[in-house]
Amino acid sequence: MLKVGLTGGIGSGKSTVAAIFETLGVPVYYADKEAKRLMIEDEGLIQSIKNLLGEESYINGILNREYIAAIVFNDPKKLEQLNQLIHPLTVSDSLNWMSQQTTPYAIKEAALIFESHSESHLNVNIGVTSPESLRIKRIMERDGIDEVAVRQRMSRQMSEEEKMKRCDFVIKNDESILLTPQVIRINEELIKMAADKSILA
Repeated sequence: MLKVGLTGGIGSGKSTVAAIFETLGVPVYYADKEAKRLMIEDEGLIQSIKNLLGEESYINGILNREYIAAIVFNDPKKLEQLNQLIHPLTVSDSLNWMSQQTTPYAIKEAALIFESHSESHLNVNIGVTSPESLRIKRIMERDGIDEVAVRQRMSRQMSEEEKMKRCDFVIKNDESILLTPQVIRINEELIKMAADKSILA
């Protein structure tokens, strides 16, 4: 089983690309979604989050997203500490999930693959890149926030340029090049790589 990472900066279109891979029959682990699941299911993590951010992090067992966001988006240290609690569990969960797949390769879609050093658990990484202006526009429309807030979020991630340098494949999502042919080409390469046992060694 070839373990493949799919990453990119906020607003780059990772989820759109992941959905195209899914139409080709490739299983995809969405790290952000699964992290949110772990935050409400894993008792140890729940207690650690309460210890870090306060009992108000949960209301009647429900994750208080607004409260948590208000703290971590204004305190980089707290955000880093929260990530340090969540990332190891997500890595473990994703590896367990991948071990159960029967396809030539499976994908882990995550924004912070390199920031969390998750690349050490993966064989190959795909990057999705978009012009900054387009990424800002997408996030403003998606989340209903202003440009200042978007740029603040961007500043907490590794630069997209640096991310793409670290990736084995790069998909351009600038609305001038079709995504599907790019995905199909990479899919063919990954199937070949999955057959090469030396890569998995």
